[in-house]
Amino acid sequence: MDIQLQQHLAVLARDVLRLCAWLAILFVIFVPIERLFGRYRKKVFRRAFGTDLVYFFLSGLLPKLLLIVPLTLLAAALHRLVPSHFYASVAELPIWARVAGAIVVGDIGTYWAHRLAHDIPFLWRFHAVHHSAEEVDWLVNSRGHPIDLAFTRLFGLVPMYVLGLAQPSANGVDMVPILVILIGTFWGFFIHANVAWRFGPFEWIVSTPAFHHWHHANDGPGLTHQNFAPMLPWVDRIFGTHYLPQSWPKKYGTDTSVSPALIDQLLLRRPT
Repeated sequence: MDIQLQQHLAVLARDVLRLCAWLAILFVIFVPIERLFGRYRKKVFRRAFGTDLVYFFLSGLLPKLLLIVPLTLLAAALHRLVPSHFYASVAELPIWARVAGAIVVGDIGTYWAHRLAHDIPFLWRFHAVHHSAEEVDWLVNSRGHPIDLAFTRLFGLVPMYVLGLAQPSANGVDMVPILVILIGTFWGFFIHANVAWRFGPFEWIVSTPAFHHWHHANDGPGLTHQNFAPMLPWVDRIFGTHYLPQSWPKKYGTDTSVSPALIDQLLLRRPT
């Protein structure tokens, strides 16, 4: 077997094992929480659980491959256009400050990618896959077309790199984007979780399940056109798309026709 192919297979095997471990951790955390504090009573292995499980692995493997070329081009452009001393000065900041700044600018970038995915019909075709879930729990966070996920993640990463909060030309591993993606990914599972918790004034500062569940609501026209920010709800307040009543949605999903078959969703085939 070709040595290069062996190396690629070894990397793939490592990534799959990492995702298996990550899945086990999430399962141990969220399944008991949802069973004890669930807003809606439902089975752990609900309808479409298998589809979302496949998406869990696809979402962990494919988007980063799709981002290799655009992020490489971005790093090359920034290396040419931005003075090196600018990145050197930002790199001297404490890592907590860089991570905090990266979360804020990344959330704003992700907000606009998410909003565009709702506003532009071409992008909505991909994003509708995520909204097709009629039962929302922690694993629904994984349901997303790889192109939709790569597009959204790119919008979140670009401002981090442009501002030097993540170092595009860093020697070695830059922990800032890794930490931001890790925190953001875990928070994505949390805000999709089927839990009845409310957090009082903290709901103004960080996104919660109640905040994001209203984004998935199918209770009436226009209700999904709010709460786009993944972590910081005040971003929605700034841009006029915040919605958080004391009630909870009665119905989830989308009126857009999305096939329940995984392969049809990936190929954007309409149900027959």
